[in-house]
Amino acid sequence: MNFPLYIAKRYLLSKKSHNIINIISGISLTGITIGTMALIVVLSVFNGFENLVKSLFNSFNPDLLITVNEGKTFNSNDIPKEKLKSLPGVINYTEVVEENALLKYKSKQYIVTIKGVSSDFEKDNPLDSMIVNGSFTLRNNNQNFALLGYLVAYYLGANLNDFINPITVYVPRRHKSAGLNLEQAFNNKVIFPSGFFSVQQEFDSKYVIVPLEFARNLLEYNNELTAIELRLANNADTDNIQEKVKKILGENFSVRNRFQQQELLYKIMKSEKWAIFLILSFILLIATFNVIGSLSMLILDKKKDIAVLWSMGADNKLLKRIFLTEGLLISLFGAISGLVLGGIICWLQQKFSLIQLGSDNSFVVDAYPVKMQILDFVYVFFTVFLIGLAAAWYPVRGVGKINKQQIKL
Repeated sequence: MNFPLYIAKRYLLSKKSHNIINIISGISLTGITIGTMALIVVLSVFNGFENLVKSLFNSFNPDLLITVNEGKTFNSNDIPKEKLKSLPGVINYTEVVEENALLKYKSKQYIVTIKGVSSDFEKDNPLDSMIVNGSFTLRNNNQNFALLGYLVAYYLGANLNDFINPITVYVPRRHKSAGLNLEQAFNNKVIFPSGFFSVQQEFDSKYVIVPLEFARNLLEYNNELTAIELRLANNADTDNIQEKVKKILGENFSVRNRFQQQELLYKIMKSEKWAIFLILSFILLIATFNVIGSLSMLILDKKKDIAVLWSMGADNKLLKRIFLTEGLLISLFGAISGLVLGGIICWLQQKFSLIQLGSDNSFVVDAYPVKMQILDFVYVFFTVFLIGLAAAWYPVRGVGKINKQQIKL
């Protein structure tokens, strides 16, 4: 049997001569439990929001985005389309033309980015699930339709049931100077909306999706493209396919995955998560000060026991291990209890959505999203263990002095 552990458990569970020691020990255990539980809950909520944001962006951003390194447009004939389509894991190849434009509906105007897409865009596109009004339709009976971001539709006051007043799209002419006649300086075409999508405010207030040929005719393009979007199978190796696409296209083109398309956002989210982790860890460190107090009082309370153990041959190292083990037991019990309670709270939130975000349906989800990750539990456990070890070591340093004083007495 581990002697220091045996004595430490007896000291932890037995009644002390001064009741205040039991109270402080209980406060220490409770503080560590609550701090650990808070860490798990907060980290899991951050994981949930991160996963939610990724899912929203993934419904709009492709798995791989191909753009030219120099200039804005490139010729579609310069792209080995069949090679890219035949790569294992590539399930969708979409040609894209993007440009800023002015929309006019009745008396209202709004500046947007029109995104012209080829017909492959409509095949198994996750954006279909983000349609909040209307249908996911770009062409029907040889007629062009537009998908408007929800906020674009709001600012324009667009109406899906208005078949009399179309939306007019204006872009600057490509080859003619403006002169004195502003109307001759712009190309314009009319189009009716078929649906409104809601992904995220950045997209909802900016994008209007139209058929590729509509965008090309409006912009006076022939075979020009501004980007190519590749969507991959769920089990595809994105990094491997990205490298293959780079080799096929050469150095003149940039191939970015979803993380690289929104690199700043993802880095900020990671930084926020670990900043909160450090803040809560600091609060947990303050809570462990109670461990220092309870151990210090316990050492004073057990002076006679220390003297007896000393006379029986126990050295300073063994005595320190006893009280150090006691402090670690308090931290470990608190850590395990906090991990279990935090896990239960997160599971209940996942299962029953106990805490709601709001009742007016103004959020993408109704309740706080939660996603537990095993690494978070590991990080939190070792963080609490190290803080508990530091808190227990500090008061144990003076055990040897008590031995010598007790022997003199």
